[in-house]
Amino acid sequence: MTLDETDRRILNRLQDGFPITERPFAQVAEEFGIPEDDLIARLEAMKEARVITRFGPFFDAAAMGGAFCLCAMAVPEEEFDAVAEKVNAHPEVAHNYARTHRLNMWFVLATESEAEIAQTAERIEQETGIAVLQFPKLQEFFIRFRVAA
Repeated sequence: MTLDETDRRILNRLQDGFPITERPFAQVAEEFGIPEDDLIARLEAMKEARVITRFGPFFDAAAMGGAFCLCAMAVPEEEFDAVAEKVNAHPEVAHNYARTHRLNMWFVLATESEAEIAQTAERIEQETGIAVLQFPKLQEFFIRFRVAA
């Protein structure tokens, strides 16, 4: 998929927030002078083409009384896809990334409690036979990360 100027503007704009209104897509589409259904179709096309992997809110589990934890696994390359499928089947898995490192699978667990972090990690270990290393947050940094489209 080739992004046109409007696609790029949409991606850049939506990284800075989404309106909380009755018709947020209509409001954003109006900013670009395009119909609401065109904005939605563009986002769907970008998701289908994997230009974006998801479009939705980012919730701060800890601020809402929940818990989250960065986790890593050392997965044999020949088992990577099968293990990723098992890990991603857990609704508590927020993100999952492949890395070129001995610890080649990194993911975030988001749950309602600290105890559920340990329980979910243990279930993943039982299902995969691979240890899940847990790296709880010690300090938070807000870096306002944005990717220019």
